[in-house]
Amino acid sequence: MNAPLRRVGVVAMVLFGLLFANLNWIQAYKADEYRGSDYNGRVQVAEYERKRGNIEAGGTALATSKETGGKLRFLRTYPGGEKYAHVLGYKPVTLGDTGIERVENDFLAGTSDALIGNRIKDMFTGDETGGGNVLLTLSKRAQDAAYNGLADNKVGAKKGAAIAIDPRTGAVQALVSMPSFNPNPLVSHDSNEATAAYNKLDNAPDGPLKNRALSEVLPPGSTFKIVVAAAALENGVGKNTEIPAGSSWTPPTSGTPIRNAAPSICPEEQVTLLDAVTESCNTGFAQLGVKLGADKVKEKARQFGFEQDDLTVGQLGEGGLPTAASRTGTIEAPDGTTDPAALAQSSIGQRDVRMTPLQGALIAGSVANGGSQMRPYLVRQLLAPDRTTSYYTAKPRELRQPVSGPVASDLRDMMVSVVENGSGRNAKIDGYRVGGKTGTAQSGPQTPDHGWFIGFAFDKNGNPVSAVCVMLEEAGAGGSGEAARIAGKIMQAAIADPGGR
Repeated sequence: MNAPLRRVGVVAMVLFGLLFANLNWIQAYKADEYRGSDYNGRVQVAEYERKRGNIEAGGTALATSKETGGKLRFLRTYPGGEKYAHVLGYKPVTLGDTGIERVENDFLAGTSDALIGNRIKDMFTGDETGGGNVLLTLSKRAQDAAYNGLADNKVGAKKGAAIAIDPRTGAVQALVSMPSFNPNPLVSHDSNEATAAYNKLDNAPDGPLKNRALSEVLPPGSTFKIVVAAAALENGVGKNTEIPAGSSWTPPTSGTPIRNAAPSICPEEQVTLLDAVTESCNTGFAQLGVKLGADKVKEKARQFGFEQDDLTVGQLGEGGLPTAASRTGTIEAPDGTTDPAALAQSSIGQRDVRMTPLQGALIAGSVANGGSQMRPYLVRQLLAPDRTTSYYTAKPRELRQPVSGPVASDLRDMMVSVVENGSGRNAKIDGYRVGGKTGTAQSGPQTPDHGWFIGFAFDKNGNPVSAVCVMLEEAGAGGSGEAARIAGKIMQAAIADPGGR
């Protein structure tokens, strides 16, 4: 054989070898991924042969399937429309699924290993059992209050979020992101219609597909003072200890003074820590943070949950809706040392401090629950298609303990004072003990401030029943007061709806 033919033969053998290796790699390692792909048409048709299970909360079906008589037998429907969209997500034909629909897809579709007994039984009986049912922790009343409060806010904010949890268990009572979207067009069996609906939402300037309650981080303003107050209480400062304050204070290394929101706020040279929280004294907390030092402030934030990258909200085990990590920032000068000016700004929730609404609710919940922060969850129970067997029931568990019982008690007293005597009065609920902290955070030189409120409510037996965070993005003047009002309505609804807890 001459040289050119040998070279051709070698090339052919190499190409054949590569093709053989690629086929084996696909069959051995990629088969399951391709078989389960959202874009596999055969899988899609097969998936729609079985009726998908319901997603429910408080006895109400939030996601159901109805028979169509077409090639795809069942159409997914969402009776609540926009109200539950960021929790449920959507299960489309040709697009990727999201939310609880994605997290619990195998169980809802009936393909979960847990339901193998049902599938074997169907083989013998010829029945067409549907998928399993997912029961959520949401309170219908609290969800209504959160959705309506954000949608009808009195300061004209177009973006925001609200989340409420049961401080004793971590069960999510309400979760709303604004603006929201209607998931029903996204699950249309007309792929062109579904794609057009998705593209419209994806390109919308206000980002309606974003889950702002879990994945959006913004400067939290004065709500972060609760973290700094906790650090102070653990380092020799009592709630009645006087700390430096004043109408203005300029940090070392900075020519820019820190001032209070109004001249009437803590103009005295010294105020108690209780009064500093109640009045939301910027100058007091800026100086307090610098005195404590960056390490103590950052460590206390970390103990409350800042910097956690792997928290999800679904079942209490692995998996769930992803969350963004809240951050304190570096608080460093260019040479790597602590920058006092940056630390002062960080101590009042500005500079590089960023927080999710979920994190705000967890801070409030920890304070209300005696210092114990419970792991947040959305899935209460997984029920068989015939609803006779439970395959999962949530058993609440502690996530961390950021503060001791005595420190939590002092923080509760200070947060109650904010609602009774300070900027959180709009969150009051007649006959109930309510605590909280407002926050106004600068969003940029030419944009309105963000408005925040974190808080909690106790029932008449002295039990913490709801912890909430409301954030109104670029709300401007009055934003934090409006956030407090909405939060009060959400907590009041949660109190009135014990079935949602």
